[in-house]
Amino acid sequence: MRKLLSNGLAVFAGVVSMPNAGSHAESAKPTTAEHRNEAPKDRRLAFLRAFFEHGNCPAAKLSPIFLEVADRYSLDWRLLPSLSYVETSGGKAARNNNIFGWDSGKAAFSSAAAGIRAVAGYLSQSALYRNKDVDGILHTYNRRAGYGQRVKDVMRQIAPAVD
Repeated sequence: MRKLLSNGLAVFAGVVSMPNAGSHAESAKPTTAEHRNEAPKDRRLAFLRAFFEHGNCPAAKLSPIFLEVADRYSLDWRLLPSLSYVETSGGKAARNNNIFGWDSGKAAFSSAAAGIRAVAGYLSQSALYRNKDVDGILHTYNRRAGYGQRVKDVMRQIAPAVD
């Protein structure tokens, strides 16, 4: 009986000395986005998700990818989402993960994210598009009358230019 009581007291003492979930030690942990392995808040992400979700577009889940490639390739962050919206209603009419209708809709990508990365790279590095502003890119992308204006209208619907 003494052995049982002494072992029980040791266990009880250990439990009592452990910090509880609401203790200061727990609340002192860093809670910033960087410490939780999440991207810091980006207002552009909120604008983009809201735009795509309003239209019930599958591309909503790709919003972080759009921003990643826009930053990597120095493209207006609203350009690629707008192209996807004009071409496939934000992925609704996409085939073969081609949310941009790239190559007259014939191109196939291993995933929608791979398609976004490939098209972004092409728009920033190809001799056809390199060093052009948005108007120049749009004119090269599709020369139909009114196409560029249509894409720019969608860009404005997403958000004003936000850094």
